[in-house]
Amino acid sequence: MNRRETLKKIMAATGGLVALPVWARSWSVADMNSHPSSFSIEQQDVLASVADTIIPAGDTIGALSVGVDKFLQRLIDNCYEKAVQDNVKTQLAALEAAAQNAYQKPFAGCDQLQRQMLLEKLADSQNKSEHDFFNLIKSETIRGFNTSREVMVNYLHYKLVPGHYSGCVDIKA
Repeated sequence: MNRRETLKKIMAATGGLVALPVWARSWSVADMNSHPSSFSIEQQDVLASVADTIIPAGDTIGALSVGVDKFLQRLIDNCYEKAVQDNVKTQLAALEAAAQNAYQKPFAGCDQLQRQMLLEKLADSQNKSEHDFFNLIKSETIRGFNTSREVMVNYLHYKLVPGHYSGCVDIKA
């Protein structure tokens, strides 16, 4: 064991702990709760409300309680082309405007039935971009919910490694 190396590591760790409060001073609760993405805060709220409308929390868990809204943001940012990202953002803005026109309140402020009616209009729309938006968000919300750890383990009883290993087994020969 090299004492000098150990002392250097302890001093570096102590220096890091001393500097942590200065570095963490600029954190805020909003920074911790929001997911860094290309979506604005308003778009994140609308996207979360859409996911909550598709799979609402009731007697069991809903889409928001397992983080489907954060999954959708990261998925759209990292896995879809710029054209699809732009269409999603455009349709989120259009959905917000439709809620303002129909109910004089933001989409996130509408109740479950009002949000459902607005989304059903998109599902039945003849406009390809609106219809594609709804199909994408609905399918990815369901996929994100069904593949979340909480749903897989607690509701679907998924086991990472099926079966088990018994190392010491008596064999009758």
